[in-house]
Amino acid sequence: MQEVFIGLAIGIAVAVISSFITFRNGINHRRKIAEAEIGSAEQESQRLVAEGMKQAENKKREALLQAKEEIHKSRVELERDIKDRRVEVQRLERRILQKEESVDRKIEALEQKDEALSGKVKEAQASYDKANEVLQRQMSELERISGLSLDDAKAYLLKNVESEVQHEMAILIKENEARAREESERKAKEIIASSIQKCAADHVAEITVSVVPLPNDEMKGRIIGREGRNIRALETLTGIEFIIDDTPEAVILSGFDPIRREVARIALEKLIIDGRIHPARIEEMVEKARKEVDNKIRQTGDQATFDTGVHGLHPELVKLLGKLRYRTSYGQNVLMHSTEVCRLTGLMAAELGLDITLAKRCGLLHDIGKALDHENEGSHIELGAEVAKRYKEPPEVINSIMSHHGDVEPTSIIAVLVQAADAISAARPGARRETIESYIKRIEKLEEIANSFAGIEKSYAIQAGREVRIIVNPENVSDDGMVLKAREIAAKIQEELEFPGQIKVHLIRETRVTEFAK
Repeated sequence: MQEVFIGLAIGIAVAVISSFITFRNGINHRRKIAEAEIGSAEQESQRLVAEGMKQAENKKREALLQAKEEIHKSRVELERDIKDRRVEVQRLERRILQKEESVDRKIEALEQKDEALSGKVKEAQASYDKANEVLQRQMSELERISGLSLDDAKAYLLKNVESEVQHEMAILIKENEARAREESERKAKEIIASSIQKCAADHVAEITVSVVPLPNDEMKGRIIGREGRNIRALETLTGIEFIIDDTPEAVILSGFDPIRREVARIALEKLIIDGRIHPARIEEMVEKARKEVDNKIRQTGDQATFDTGVHGLHPELVKLLGKLRYRTSYGQNVLMHSTEVCRLTGLMAAELGLDITLAKRCGLLHDIGKALDHENEGSHIELGAEVAKRYKEPPEVINSIMSHHGDVEPTSIIAVLVQAADAISAARPGARRETIESYIKRIEKLEEIANSFAGIEKSYAIQAGREVRIIVNPENVSDDGMVLKAREIAAKIQEELEFPGQIKVHLIRETRVTEFAK
């Protein structure tokens, strides 16, 4: 058994040794092959390097040849350019020389002219001195002959020039006024005629009394009551005077406040229908009449805003508009007047391309203060502006209220349109009635203003105060001065007199000469 193991061990050792010898022989063989390949690669690389060097040398020679050719070509072009530039420089030098010669000739000619001018200046100075001496002698002789000094003569000339300038100024003013008046009248007539054509409002002329018809004359005694208690209760509760006279089947209500008069009228009509007339019933009917009038005022205000298309007003302003139905101005119903002004202002604003809604709002509210002037102190303009500010109306509306009678300057074109529409509505025939006392005072004031100017002989107010005809003294007022005098009189009339529409100032200058043949 031991021998078997020994034999196996020896066999394994022999196998290992033989494998090692075989492996080492393989390595040596591969090393020889690799060394042979390395040697051939070195020879190939040496060959490639030699060929590369040769090609590089060839390319270097080619590059040098090409560079020499380029340098030669550039040198030829540069020499040609230098030659051209040299020719150009020579040409410019010749031109400069020619110009220098020309400048020298001109300088020489100028010097000659300067010498000649210097001589002429000396001659002119001598002539001027001589002329000045002659002028002084002539001025002295003129002063001796005319008897006027130099200052007096200047004053005389200035006076003549002033007269001529005044004449030309008067002519110019007259021509410009004529052109402006013709153009403005034409355009204004077109706008106003178009606006009036589109606007037609009915007017109700109210007075300070109302008449209530009675079913019979026996009703008068029941209205008066026992010992007059019923009529006293009516007058106390309404503030209106009840006139019961011989007028058949009628009772006259008199009072300055149209709203109170309307309340009294409605209450009396209700009492007549009811038939029970005593103080307690009278008080009840008067209260019902007040509520009915208040409702009618609101409905009237709403209807006015609806008819005119003015919306967004404060309810209190709408109520004040309704109150204007019971107010009159020179016999013209104020609400109807306000709606007419509203429409006219809107139509004229449309013709001029302005804000129609704002224009109608200004026209409708321009007389809103007349609904308050019976109850508060102050003019209707002040009260109207105050209530418009209180209810946050636009500045244009407030200015239109304040400026529609010329108390303040208008700040917008719409305010001017409101002025024009107010004058149109108030001044058209039949719109208003003026009391005889105020009419006479206005006519007398108009003639008084005209007579207050120097050079006026007589003045006559004609055409119901629409024109004042003035006779001037021809010795004191010249034809040219009439233009300025007319402007001064018209300005004073505008400043001191209130009037509807416009007043024509007509000056007449007449010179008469009378001689007798004997």
